[in-house]
Amino acid sequence: MIVDDSAVARAVLARMISAQLDFQVVALAGSSDEALDALKSVPADIIILDVNMPGTSGLEALPALLKEGNGARVLVVSSTCEEGAEASVRALALGAADTLPKPGTGAFGGRFSDVLIERLRRIGPPPEQPRQAPAQAPENVRFTLRAMPDCRLACLALGASTGGIHALGEFLRRLPSDISVPILVTQHLPPLFMPYFARELETASGRSAHVAQDGMTLEAGAIFIAPGDAHFGVKRSGSKIEAALSRVPASSGCLPSVDIMFTSVAEIFGKAAIGVIFSGMGRDGLLGSASVVDRGGAVLVQNADTSAVWGMPRAVAEAGLASAILSPSELARRVAAASASVRCR
Repeated sequence: MIVDDSAVARAVLARMISAQLDFQVVALAGSSDEALDALKSVPADIIILDVNMPGTSGLEALPALLKEGNGARVLVVSSTCEEGAEASVRALALGAADTLPKPGTGAFGGRFSDVLIERLRRIGPPPEQPRQAPAQAPENVRFTLRAMPDCRLACLALGASTGGIHALGEFLRRLPSDISVPILVTQHLPPLFMPYFARELETASGRSAHVAQDGMTLEAGAIFIAPGDAHFGVKRSGSKIEAALSRVPASSGCLPSVDIMFTSVAEIFGKAAIGVIFSGMGRDGLLGSASVVDRGGAVLVQNADTSAVWGMPRAVAEAGLASAILSPSELARRVAAASASVRCR
């Protein structure tokens, strides 16, 4: 379904998508209200959504579209995603699977068409698996889960990519405020997005959130976020734990890399560390999760049903490294239980 108040944009987007054999345009809507009405009778796997429209804006309507869409993924395609990162981060926090800047009227086609189709394939269901089908087999049948270590939490490390901002928000909203350990976050985002992303996490969690700087002291109870142009690790400095930024190549090719953050956390905190992998494309976090488990810590992953892209969590689950495969809110409850455990001996 394409939702855009511009008839030209609707026509051009529809032509691009209809040229692909694995996609079908099922509806065109000129406003958010039209889209909500259409979803009552026309199911869609993906909704392409503009932001600036008459009446209810795309961002204002996004939660209702997700609810009425019954599992549909939303790709926000809007010029506001190019003019400023704030609209993109807000859309992702509200549940959009991804965002894409919309070019001017005369600049459609070419590279934009290729990127659009790639994004749609990334967030859409596989052709052989309808949207209504279960995204995974029952977890206790398909995957072997590891036991949680009996050790009180000392550091919480969170990794995410596509679809991860919304999941992180849900997780942090449910995380009890009395959990007072450093919370480290690596989310694949460009550097420009990070101040807005930090603000979203502050709103969701009620905690202070900071974009990490090299040598910054990691205070208990606060959130520290990898900058978009450096890996985020940790180091000891006397009795303090400090941020250690680097730009060495990561095996995953990601900058920042969840692997590097998890590996560093494992070395410093051992069995008192918990890593959580949220929605994301690829396998970043798999090697780092192995390091956390090897040092006695635990890794939890988001389940497929609530993930926009079940790539990063799936890689960890299939490797037998996960202690739980749950929704973000249930993962928060599992972390809360671990924080009440006994001190490590």
